Amino acid sequence: MHVGRQITAIRIHSDFSQQRLADEIGITYQQLQKYESGRNRVSASMLYEIGTALGVPAGRFFEGLPGNVSAEGEPPQIVADERIVFIASAQGRRLTEGLMRLSPDVRSRLSSLITALAKDMSQADGASSR
Repeated sequence: MHVGRQITAIRIHSDFSQQRLADEIGITYQQLQKYESGRNRVSASMLYEIGTALGVPAGRFFEGLPGNVSAEGEPPQIVADERIVFIASAQGRRLTEGLMRLSPDVRSRLSSLITALAKDMSQADGASSR
């Protein structure tokens, strides 16, 4: 599951669609979805192909796993941004797909509403901790 989430996060960060990555590595986008969701295991050779297509070493997909340390004994420093992880999640994909169906004006207003709600919540959290 961790490797699949890393593939998704790196793919999104690299601005690749599932279809584009699947085409570049010679598999169907459905198979890539199975790798990303953790339903199918990814072979080492496929990780190499995916890493090559995305411009990262295959070891990048294992960063952040418990017990995975570098040669110097330090844990890896690169951590997937939680925003990318959310966008890559099923909930994030559904939200993004729904947003894309809205007009740009409605998306802009919705963005403003979400920003205002988050600000109100952070102010309320600050007030309740006093």
